[in-house]
Amino acid sequence: MNVKELLQQNKGTIVDVRTIGEFQGGNVAGSKNIPLNEVPARLEEFEAMAKPIILCCASGNRSGQATAFLSSNGIECVNGGSWLDVNYYQSQCLSN
Repeated sequence: MNVKELLQQNKGTIVDVRTIGEFQGGNVAGSKNIPLNEVPARLEEFEAMAKPIILCCASGNRSGQATAFLSSNGIECVNGGSWLDVNYYQSQCLSN
C-alpha cells in the first residue's frame, strides 16, 4: 500500500524525523517529531505506535534512513518522503 492509500484509510502513524527546529517551522497535522539521531534510542516508542509508521523529512533522505533502520528491527514502516508531500496527500484525504 502506498502513502496516499494509507492516509486515505487513516492507517498508521506519521513520524517526522527532521530536527525540532525544522518541525516547528511547519509539519503535518497530527504528526510526531522524532529527530533521526534519536530514532535508535526510541525504538520501544516506535514499537508501541499504530502501524504502519509513515516517515517523512525534508526530502526523503533522512526518512529513508529511518525506514531502513526500523525495517531492519522488524517495524512495519514506509518512507513517505518529503513532509510537504505527506501534508498534501493528507489534505486531499481530509477534503474528500
